[in-house]
Amino acid sequence: MLLSILTVAALSATPLAPVLQAGAQTAAPAPAQKTPEPVTEAPARETPVQKPEIVTNDGVSDFKLENGLEVVVIPDHRAPVVTQMVWYHVGSADELPGKSGIAHFLEHLMFKGTKTYPAGEFSNKVSGIGGQENAFTSYDYTAYYQQVAPQALEMVMTYEADRMENLVLTDEVVDTERDVILEERRMRVDGDPAAILAEEANAVLFLNHPYRVPVIGWMREMQKLDLKDATDFYERFYTPNNATLVISGDVTPERVLALAEKTYGKVPRRADPGPRIRPQEPVQHTRRTATLNDPRVSQPSFRKMWVVPSYHNAKPGEAEALDLLSEILGGSIRSRLYQELIVKKGIAAAAGANYSGSALDDGIFSVYGAPRGDATLDEVEVAVEAEITRIIKDGVTETELLQARNRFLKSVIFSHDNQMGMARIYGSTLAVGGTVQDVQDWPKRIRAVTTEQVKNAAARYLVEARSVTSYLLPPADEPQSAQSEQQPDAGQIVPLQPGTSDGGTQGVVQ
Repeated sequence: MLLSILTVAALSATPLAPVLQAGAQTAAPAPAQKTPEPVTEAPARETPVQKPEIVTNDGVSDFKLENGLEVVVIPDHRAPVVTQMVWYHVGSADELPGKSGIAHFLEHLMFKGTKTYPAGEFSNKVSGIGGQENAFTSYDYTAYYQQVAPQALEMVMTYEADRMENLVLTDEVVDTERDVILEERRMRVDGDPAAILAEEANAVLFLNHPYRVPVIGWMREMQKLDLKDATDFYERFYTPNNATLVISGDVTPERVLALAEKTYGKVPRRADPGPRIRPQEPVQHTRRTATLNDPRVSQPSFRKMWVVPSYHNAKPGEAEALDLLSEILGGSIRSRLYQELIVKKGIAAAAGANYSGSALDDGIFSVYGAPRGDATLDEVEVAVEAEITRIIKDGVTETELLQARNRFLKSVIFSHDNQMGMARIYGSTLAVGGTVQDVQDWPKRIRAVTTEQVKNAAARYLVEARSVTSYLLPPADEPQSAQSEQQPDAGQIVPLQPGTSDGGTQGVVQ
């Protein structure tokens, strides 16, 4: 839930002086011959190197290196452990058309050798000292992390900074790793009916935005990714001015600054990725469905989704209201859906709601349910819709809002006990254009949400006529609501040949 809160290169010096000097030397008349006078050179003036300014607020420090790398330090001295996370501000939604999966593919290739170190050395060093490492790719960012003892921080920073600049790729390396990601897709997506349906439903939900393309990529496009695709993506996006470094754990800002300048500070800016301009969603007008019947499915279920604003593009207070709406409606065992469908009526084995609001562009609001016992999926879906209608009509109570707000604020307090979680909160926020202050102000903004704002958010965005409902069913089974329709509504989409998916909306692939 916490991740949902927030979830130009330097100008080249224009050589005006040399040009003007050359012109002056060409146009000026030749001076008269005379004995040259001895020239006394003025002592060279050393330009003082200005240290980055460390700004600390509420215990979290922030500074920026000369090459544009932003560094966030979250001290936590309760255990001798430190986490390093490097967040590149690029994900699958930034890929060129026809190149789906290249962001995730490059994530794999980053674990290969560099000009400085052979393949596998970095990972062997981390595992050799009992540390942990991994990486993941999302629509909006790609992150690499290690968790080690504090004395090993310089080592992992050295290796990570090195592969930011010196990655070495060959046709052989690329061809071999491409087979790995293709097999990963077969196992994680093609072998899972829920993942297949999620991918299809996501492609139906977003009409124009790249979020409709799975993070892992479409199989046919993944098969064609080559060395040039990987190299071009690396050279354009893996530059320090397009990244955020987050260090969390048993460290001080002063030590991190010294180590960051010693390691990452030596990496030059290689490119200016430019603004993240993407195709945006048009206004949607139709209700759509995606249905998958699969013999591997024993428990039917449904999910209904809407495109909604994210924390990054919402109006003030709107994303916070959607977050609290999801909590009140179906975010915990105290929510309306859980209490009404599971506890009181006993018709659902699962029911809930979720708001994915950490995206750079639009977010997703969803509800879901699965029947229990003799209940039908149609009964569960009707009951879920009834709870949404109640909120749109009557709103939520002050007690509900207070309890949901307190659960959120409690989770903020508990999140400070997890240094990896804290690094993810700050890193994911900054990677989509947020700030350290945005993270720290979130509790205050949550406290300011009113019952009227929650009701307005439900009424404005949870509109049946703009929803996408996906049904995961056993063979030859349909919800009654679908059977009753002789012809699909205008805009309704029922895929005949289900495709594949990375298994979730606003997905993350490791």
